[in-house]
Amino acid sequence: MMQYFHRQVQLWGQERQELLQKKRIAIIGSGGLGSSLAFALGASGIGEIHMVDFDEVSLHNIHRQIAFTMEDVGKNKAQVNTHILKERCPYVEAIAHETDFETWSKKEIEVDLIIDATDNLPTRAAINSYAKEKGLPWVYGSVEAFHGQVAFIEKSSFSDSFKIVDKTPAGIAAPIVMHIASLQANLALRYLADLTVKKDLLYYLFFNDEGELVTQKFGLPK
Repeated sequence: MMQYFHRQVQLWGQERQELLQKKRIAIIGSGGLGSSLAFALGASGIGEIHMVDFDEVSLHNIHRQIAFTMEDVGKNKAQVNTHILKERCPYVEAIAHETDFETWSKKEIEVDLIIDATDNLPTRAAINSYAKEKGLPWVYGSVEAFHGQVAFIEKSSFSDSFKIVDKTPAGIAAPIVMHIASLQANLALRYLADLTVKKDLLYYLFFNDEGELVTQKFGLPK
């Protein structure tokens, strides 16, 4: 196992790598952010990963949801991602849940961290409520057009920080999805490996009209 994770072991040592094997996470949503998160975290050595999604792959998903190919159209997204996780890393137990978040939450599955890969504010509010009830931290991420947001939420409340509305997302550029998922994955991995993580801070990233990448930071109310 340590040979498989050789470059990570070089980074933080065998003890931290063994710690990751004891961790359990849930990725809520297995589409754009979710499939990128699965790639980023699935071969990192996290012991148990739950992929949650009721949706099936559609043709218009494929350009930005990197787990899927044309042959996957009509298949459940969580199942496809779980199959890839198992193929890429024999040291992770990957479990697919073909359901929405509300139904998954009633299963009372114990995890160390929840990662949001959904595409709507009401579901994120539900994740926040569940996390508060269970005393769990969670990683928020959202993308739209050429901008995105990321936050590691522990003491702050999503519902107090964002106006919860139900609206259809605008268009999305494929690379920003992978960029935001990568930032989410880095925060998650640092936390799970017991490294320092700045919590309850919102990172807002966007490309302005001149094509400059701008990063802003905002403290979330606690």
